[in-house]
Amino acid sequence: MRNRYDTGCRVSDWFAGYTSYTIHHTSRLSLLFLVISLSGCLSSSQLRNNGYILTSHSVRGNKTIPDENLISLVPQKPNRRLLGLPITTQLWLYQWGARRYNREAAIRELQAKTNEFEQQSQLIADQPRELKKLNRRYGRQLKRLRQKAEEGNWVMRNLGEPPSYFSEKDAQANALKMQKYLSDKGFFNAKTGYELDTLRRRQIRVNYLVNENAAFYLRNIVYEIADPRVDSIVRQSFDKSRLHTGDRFDFDNMSGEKVRIETLLRDQGYYAFSRQYIRATDVDTVRRGNDRRFFNGLEPGDSLRRNVDVVLQIVNPPGQAAHPIYQIGDVEVRISPDETQPAAARTSLDTIRRDGITYLLGGRDISTRLLSSKVLLRPGQLYNQTNYRDTQRQLFLLNQFKFVNLNFIDTTNRRLRTLITATPLDKYEATAEGGVTVLYQGQGGYPGGFGSLIFRVRNLFGGLETFETTVRFGIEAQTGFVTSANSNQDVYNSQELGIISSVTFPQILFPGRARFVFSRANPRTQVSLSYNNTLRPDFRRSLLRATMAYNWQPSPVKQFSFFIADINLINANFDTKLGPLFRAQLDSLGRLGNTIGLSFRRSFASGISFAYTYNTNTVGQNKRANFLRTVVESGGTTLNLFKDAQLSQFFNSKDTASGLQYYKYIRVNADFRHYVPLNAHTTLAFRLNTGLVYSYGSNRTAPYEKLFFAGGSNSLRAWLPRRLGPGADYPQPSASDPTQPAIKSGTDQFLYTFEKPGDMLIEGSAELRGRLFRLGFADINGAAFIDFGNVWRLPYSNANARGIFRFDSFVPQIAVGTGVGLRFDFSFFIIRFDGGIKVWDPARQYIDGDKGPVDKRFLLREFSLGKLSSGPNPLIINFGIGYPF
Repeated sequence: MRNRYDTGCRVSDWFAGYTSYTIHHTSRLSLLFLVISLSGCLSSSQLRNNGYILTSHSVRGNKTIPDENLISLVPQKPNRRLLGLPITTQLWLYQWGARRYNREAAIRELQAKTNEFEQQSQLIADQPRELKKLNRRYGRQLKRLRQKAEEGNWVMRNLGEPPSYFSEKDAQANALKMQKYLSDKGFFNAKTGYELDTLRRRQIRVNYLVNENAAFYLRNIVYEIADPRVDSIVRQSFDKSRLHTGDRFDFDNMSGEKVRIETLLRDQGYYAFSRQYIRATDVDTVRRGNDRRFFNGLEPGDSLRRNVDVVLQIVNPPGQAAHPIYQIGDVEVRISPDETQPAAARTSLDTIRRDGITYLLGGRDISTRLLSSKVLLRPGQLYNQTNYRDTQRQLFLLNQFKFVNLNFIDTTNRRLRTLITATPLDKYEATAEGGVTVLYQGQGGYPGGFGSLIFRVRNLFGGLETFETTVRFGIEAQTGFVTSANSNQDVYNSQELGIISSVTFPQILFPGRARFVFSRANPRTQVSLSYNNTLRPDFRRSLLRATMAYNWQPSPVKQFSFFIADINLINANFDTKLGPLFRAQLDSLGRLGNTIGLSFRRSFASGISFAYTYNTNTVGQNKRANFLRTVVESGGTTLNLFKDAQLSQFFNSKDTASGLQYYKYIRVNADFRHYVPLNAHTTLAFRLNTGLVYSYGSNRTAPYEKLFFAGGSNSLRAWLPRRLGPGADYPQPSASDPTQPAIKSGTDQFLYTFEKPGDMLIEGSAELRGRLFRLGFADINGAAFIDFGNVWRLPYSNANARGIFRFDSFVPQIAVGTGVGLRFDFSFFIIRFDGGIKVWDPARQYIDGDKGPVDKRFLLREFSLGKLSSGPNPLIINFGIGYPF
């Protein structure tokens, strides 16, 4: 059998090679033969005796409970198939690697290396430094050999997938799990089973059959509570109950009601109360004259409706007439001593009392007023579980302590003596970061690099503030704007120097007691000042920015940010090698309606903004989640207090040589994302991003940084970054005829030299993400995506008519791109490569002087594997860090 298997694979390889010469005649035949050959390359000789490979399982017959809820109960994971076909590529790779793997030899090699390490350790047992080096060197070797002995060779671990064998007992157990789950969801009479589909080459598919039958609904919910005070508290909260008459019985809601009552009572002083005191009894599923009540009109629904009566009992502790109530006793906060201070200094600042709390600061200069706003437990108060948890959370989120522990060290007389211990982080901290960048242009790569130095000081003024200064310098290659024949450079070196300093206060800096309203919401105030200078051969640009922002987070999934001041002073000049040439080109574009030249004028921009973020997506967890971020911004708001004549005198904005232009605008942006898990390693992600900026100043434009752009690694990946649009406008007009698009010499490709800003943005994406295999320290994930969208200019702008947004023409101007990607997931960061091609390009409809009307908007058919970079629809490679959304 083994020889026949190898011979069959060699024959298939020869035949595949032969058909490559005649693929234009026999493509369908060769594809069919390839499928048969690969599916036949599953070696039966390496399977267990009478063993079947589990390649698929499904659920059928369920109408109410979703498939994924039932499939999640099945612990066995089937071997993955290629595109749903009976081709188990990863299993075949695993078997191929197993034929070249000797487990006994791997175990012997591991044992030999272990003995060698033990012998070497004994020789240098009295030399700690040498022993540490030995442990580090042998540790890596032993880890690699142990992994090889336990999981197989490199091919088996990283490219292959071990066989998932079918077991009849597993299928029976899974069916019983589903029946139990359905019963917990109110389908008490549900029936489950399974049937088997045997595929070729000893592969099997399990179909789990579900018959939910009629569900049971809550009719009467009775609470029997022995403690009168507890009874009063619970009954006053019935409006928040998880159980409602008329709802389908659900054991999860029953458990949730127990948790709700437990939390409710613990917030009322019942420190020792547990959900174990809550019992669900007398779950009565008898119909009790349901037909008569239905026909008499006393009960809605149908005569076959099944009802259930539930009684919840809250019993007292054994031998007690009521549940005990606890109060907070003495509260003590201990900060670990500052060993750099003299002992006398540590003692003199050791003990301070404030708001009934004793602070032992250990010689550290820390504001007890601020700590008191974070510690929510007070002597004499009833125990409150929410205050206990929020105190821990608030102290941890200060980002000032390594460890924070909160314990009750004494419960005598039902008074909880509380001890809070905290160990501060280092006051001074310096870190350095660096990286390498590569710009791919044509057939060559242009390297660059950047580095940054971060200096951080904690508890700067004694109020747990954080001062941070970052200095960044980079030399990177970038595509140039200049396209004149006088310059033969397409890529230039760009130097960037930036410095930003900020102070973060752990409170809302605002006069009066209003600043304490956000005490539970991790409030922060950040004041920052930054300067950034960019030097290129074609221009020099600098930005001086000052901001003040409030941030607060009322829950782990909700965050607010309020910029009460954002002031920018922008300066640019053309006193560089290619500056005059670049300026002339900007003037030429300005006459055609392009506003890119405005970003190189001296400008003053100020604004306020408010942002709200809602995020239920947790890194590392594949679950259904949503993300929403909305931003509303008003620029030049305070300038409305002055008349236009006064502003013109002060700013002199009409003098482009020396004047200082200002902006007035309103900007809104909303970004929504939705994640749907299909299985443990596969996710379907959606995104919709839209925005609008309306300018009402004398220049009728917003700062360049506030405009919208489309295209690039986090946008439409079939276009170069920020090069799509606006609308159906050409990426670049022809120098000889502005009514024609500029086309790259010798090709049918449009030139995408300039960034294309817009006043309005609509874009969206759908992406299927899944794990491919494991390679070394990273998971190799794949993706297939579709992107759509564009930017437009508003009618008041001096833009080309093809780029103006109009309701009767914007739909055909929505560009569409598609592609695939690879992601290298190293857990702590993700390196992403996406390749995109254009499907619909709205700029490809124009009138050619020689050919007449041209309409090539549907550009997908122009894509060719033989002309990935030179064809009219080239493959655009995007590099990024992290997921695009």
